[in-house]
Amino acid sequence: MAGVRFTDVQARPTEFLDFTSLTLEEFQILIPPFEAAFQAHMAAWRLDGTPRTARQFAVYKNCPLPTPEDRLFFLLTYLKTYSLQVVQGRLFGMGQSKANQWIHVLLPVLLAALRTLGDAPARSVAALAQRLGVSEADAATVVGALEEEPAPVATSPSPLWPMTGRNGASSAPKTLLNKPSVIAARKRTIK
Repeated sequence: MAGVRFTDVQARPTEFLDFTSLTLEEFQILIPPFEAAFQAHMAAWRLDGTPRTARQFAVYKNCPLPTPEDRLFFLLTYLKTYSLQVVQGRLFGMGQSKANQWIHVLLPVLLAALRTLGDAPARSVAALAQRLGVSEADAATVVGALEEEPAPVATSPSPLWPMTGRNGASSAPKTLLNKPSVIAARKRTIK
């Protein structure tokens, strides 16, 4: 199964941006910490998620993601498009189960690489304030303003709303489990 490769898309910057939300320059900055985090992860863990006990990780001959660029491109494409794993696997020349394994390996690797660069998402107001270089109160007002934005309200009901009926009691006869014989049939003919 042939799939999309980094080398196929790197010559088309607009398409690359569409796939990953990164420019080629930003992508190149992210590759070294991503590969270092990947090698550190693979030194301790196997691709199937079990601890590594015997030999070290090596890229095998028919590996679907042989280069660091391909691995990062695969993950960023998944995060940008958030496609089904079947589609993601097919796009990159592998089955759904293998795509699932790679996604679960590469997500923590990307987070570790972003932490190395200091670009990981802030998980608290204090961390956000420290990153922005402002007081916690100022950061809280920014976060509060984002939380207070009203959600968009649909102006018309869903087109399926008038077509759906109420969920009432079922007209099917109840089957009693403690009866010696059970007859499950309608008493009248439906026309």
